[in-house]
Amino acid sequence: MSSLPAEDRPQPKSLTDLFVSFTLLALQGFGGVLAIVQRELVEKKRWMTREEFIEDWAVAQIMPGPNVVNLSLMVGGRYFGLKGAMVALAGMLTVPLVLVLLLAVVYAQFAGHPGVAGALRGMGAVAAGLIAATGLKLFGALQKNVLGMRLCIGLGVLCFVSIALLRIPLAYVLLSLGVLSCVLAYRRLKP
Repeated sequence: MSSLPAEDRPQPKSLTDLFVSFTLLALQGFGGVLAIVQRELVEKKRWMTREEFIEDWAVAQIMPGPNVVNLSLMVGGRYFGLKGAMVALAGMLTVPLVLVLLLAVVYAQFAGHPGVAGALRGMGAVAAGLIAATGLKLFGALQKNVLGMRLCIGLGVLCFVSIALLRIPLAYVLLSLGVLSCVLAYRRLKP
């Protein structure tokens, strides 16, 4: 991925472009949009580098609310200030909200059907696969991380073990490992 200076990189042409882009992102991402957002914003539109995406995604994850909504606010704000943040947010929420309400009405009619339950389980497996594939795709960007590849992998493994195996609540893991990561990064960046 080329690391063009921020002013030389492509960016949204207008608030309408921002709204339409985030609406299309939201409509593609049923069950998880990480893979789609990364592909669209980094690879296709090139509004962000992989490193910027990883950094912004990390911030979006620790903020309250859905990760992709937080990311849309950051991207919109980066290019158009508060107005851009609100337009990106509207793009992420308006059409999907209407669709979800319509789907809720349909689901209420067919919730007891075994085929519907099976389809939902299958979609969950696909979403997990997309998240894993995106993580592998972004793995190379850790080489440029201030903490270094080994420490990042160690923190990732520690996070997985804490949540998946030890069943420590996510809030505690984020707070402890997040603070530890910030302190380590600050020490390495300090002149």
